[in-house]
Amino acid sequence: MTGWIRFAISAVFIVTGLISFASGVIGNCRFGYVMNRVHAGGIGDTQGLFFIVLGLAAGEGSFMDILKLALLVVFMWNTSPVSSHFLSQVEYYTNPNLYDHMERK
Repeated sequence: MTGWIRFAISAVFIVTGLISFASGVIGNCRFGYVMNRVHAGGIGDTQGLFFIVLGLAAGEGSFMDILKLALLVVFMWNTSPVSSHFLSQVEYYTNPNLYDHMERK
C-alpha cells in the first residue's frame, strides 16, 4: 500500500516539474526581449529541477541516491543563475538599443 502512495506523491512532483519546464519554454517563445527570456528560462528550469528531483527522491528510498540528487540540485542552483547573469551582461554590453526596451517615467 505504501508503494502506491509513494508512487502517487512522486508522480505529482514530477508532473509539477514538467509543467514548470513547459511554462519556461512557453515564456521563452512568447517573450520578445532577451532579458525577459533569460528570466523565464531561469525561473522555469530552477523550479522544474527542484520538483523533478523532489519527485525522484520521494520515489527512491536509498539515502545515497537522495544525497546524489541533493548534490545535483546544489550544483545546478549554483550554475544556472551564473549563466543567466552572464547572458544578461552580454545583452547589456552589446545591445545598442537597450534603452528602447526600458520603461521611462
